[in-house]
Amino acid sequence: MSKKRNTFLSTQFITATISTTLVLVLLGVIVLFVLTAHNLSNFVKENINISVLISDEMDETEIKQMGEMLKTAPYTKSVEYISKEQALQEEITAQGIDPTEFIGMNPYTASFEVKINAEHANPDSIGVAVKQLKGNSNVVDVIYSKDLIKAVNDNIRKASIILLIIAALFTYISFALINNTVRLTIFSKRFIINTMKLVGASWNFIRRPFLANGFTLGIISAVLADALIIGGLYWLHNFEPQIHAVIDLKVIAIVSASVFLFGLIITFLCTYFSLNKYLKMSSNELYYV
Repeated sequence: MSKKRNTFLSTQFITATISTTLVLVLLGVIVLFVLTAHNLSNFVKENINISVLISDEMDETEIKQMGEMLKTAPYTKSVEYISKEQALQEEITAQGIDPTEFIGMNPYTASFEVKINAEHANPDSIGVAVKQLKGNSNVVDVIYSKDLIKAVNDNIRKASIILLIIAALFTYISFALINNTVRLTIFSKRFIINTMKLVGASWNFIRRPFLANGFTLGIISAVLADALIIGGLYWLHNFEPQIHAVIDLKVIAIVSASVFLFGLIITFLCTYFSLNKYLKMSSNELYYV
């Protein structure tokens, strides 16, 4: 009989661990999506390009000075200088046609390709930067897509709101699922809890093994969930190496820590409050739960 009960309890614990692990994986994926969305929005914004076309009369010293000025500007993420010859070669490679054969000259202008910092990638900040650049007598023109910048910011804002709503919903669902798993585990032992009360055991004494069991459940489930998430990300990185641009080590560390803490806290709290429910019940009430 004892052996059968121990087997049942072992099976029950394994089942609870699997259920809790899967829910924590879901929660970890939610946290990952939220953090990745932030990094992805920064990645998109920082790939917004401003082309600063410069005068052909500028010498190498003036070009170098302008490049240094652009590099130190607060709105700049990176700067790349493209000479007239390089611009021509890129066009020939892209189109397969050499325009100098038709017009007898290089029609392109040397330029600086400026990528914007994420915090400055909005119409107002870029508008101020463009106005300053156009005030330079050596700048022929500044080319950028105002509509694209506005569309990117609007879409990111909408996507962030939707993602936060989904994250809140799934966090609540995760909490409810883990709570139900823990409550079912304690429900099966409600008569054992009542027997301990009848023989004079204090509430703290009764709680101790159950809380330790819940704590153990949280640790094991959290470790397994973190292992599954990190394993999935490792596979994803091998499949698409460029994913590190939005999922870096900082994101992975935050996701892992969040899953671990949530696993510990939620299993402990659910165990505590579920225990209190049965500790407060009389012997007769246990039959009608």
